[in-house]
Amino acid sequence: MTSGRVVPAETKPETASRFDELVDAFARLRDPSVVAAFLRDVCTTTELDAMGQRLQVARLVDEAVPYQEISRRTGASTATVTRVAHWLRYGEGGYGAVLKRGRK
Repeated sequence: MTSGRVVPAETKPETASRFDELVDAFARLRDPSVVAAFLRDVCTTTELDAMGQRLQVARLVDEAVPYQEISRRTGASTATVTRVAHWLRYGEGGYGAVLKRGRK
């Protein structure tokens, strides 16, 4: 925290380095069972559930399902649905890339 403001995580060198290391670790994995084992080792059950829920939300947003219906189907708050929709449309393209690969 600097001058009462929270410093965004990406401005911290150690956070950027950790992120890069994590990305590299995932990029080296090819076997889905190894990816699953790594995720289970690295994340809590709550974190895994939250990430899985966000992916479900992104898929339904991409299918143009109304936000209230997405919330009902997934159990995600409408705030989460809105946030995921924002990142799906204006983020770095990660959700779109995953969803595109899932449609093949």
